[in-house]
Amino acid sequence: MHIARIPLLACAFCLIANCTVAAAPLKIAALYNTTGGMSSIDTPGLRGAKLAAKHLNAQGGVGGRPIELMAFDTATDPQAAAQAAHKALAEGVAVGIGYGDTNYVLAAAPPFMEKGVPFITSGATHPDLPQRLGANFFMVPFGDDDQAHAIADYARQDLQVKRVAVWTDASMDFTTALSRYFQERFRAKGGEVVLADEFKAGDRDFSALVGCLQKAEPKPDAVFVAAVPDEAGVIVKQIRQAGLTLPILSGDGFDTELVASVPGPELANGVYFSTHTFRGDARPKVQRFIADYRAEYGVAPESAFAALGYDAVMLVADASRRAGKGDTQTLRQALRGTRHFEGVTGKIDYSRKSGVPKKAVSIIGVTGGAYTVKEVWWPGK
Repeated sequence: MHIARIPLLACAFCLIANCTVAAAPLKIAALYNTTGGMSSIDTPGLRGAKLAAKHLNAQGGVGGRPIELMAFDTATDPQAAAQAAHKALAEGVAVGIGYGDTNYVLAAAPPFMEKGVPFITSGATHPDLPQRLGANFFMVPFGDDDQAHAIADYARQDLQVKRVAVWTDASMDFTTALSRYFQERFRAKGGEVVLADEFKAGDRDFSALVGCLQKAEPKPDAVFVAAVPDEAGVIVKQIRQAGLTLPILSGDGFDTELVASVPGPELANGVYFSTHTFRGDARPKVQRFIADYRAEYGVAPESAFAALGYDAVMLVADASRRAGKGDTQTLRQALRGTRHFEGVTGKIDYSRKSGVPKKAVSIIGVTGGAYTVKEVWWPGK
């Protein structure tokens, strides 16, 4: 009996040794508005995320675990964002990423927080988001305070703007915060806000605001527009069609091809906006990303939001490697322990325990529909 068992045991060991058990995938929910008004920044964001997942899986995944990116299109609808969050959590995702706007993060992230599952925004920039949502919420981008300060400083120091008019989309958390931070910084730098007007998301006729701009006394040297991408190109077009040539200033809501494509190259001039450092960056990591994105999608990255989506997935991979094969709690701890993660859009460090990284800000100028880096601004300098 004992001798007869030996071949059976040997066969059993042989089967075990030659049997490959597939590792459970690392499930990442990617929530983006790839249709509707926010699609011009969220579509590149999702493309960047998918490219990162492809690169990681080509290298064997993370610790032998393949990346399973579960994409949800929430169609620029906060209710759909909340529904997608619940659906993703029901699928057992380890982490959620996504969105280039604060309102959609505020709709989608709370269910993740309730379940103790981390959520990382790849593009929403309201600096109070981690405080409002909790310790399991993280930001890949800088905060609106930094990007508002960057464009305010550029306007005062480089463009020599003394007086500015301000247009604010009063319906969005991102735009109202950006406008507030800009005005505070511009005044602190000795500038004067001579006109302040409001509009709301979805507006298409800005003739009344343009008329006020034309009649304003004293005359503003520039107009700062706090808007999301869907209105950005329309605003540029209507200001220029009215014959006004004063500089148009904004934040990363203007980091969209719509600023050039809607008005056309003849009118897309004298536009300056602050955004995430990406264009004009000579680092090998950036150049590889640009080449790989072009090879994958047939176009250069449309905006910095493509790079931010890529960085969000790579940030999860970095934390997962450090967490090993631990549970969600271990992954959360690893994310909070992120120090000097080198992304395409710069370094991410959560040592300040705010969930908001301090990163460089690029100032982009638009002339003849072409985008060029004018300056790179650093917080605290």
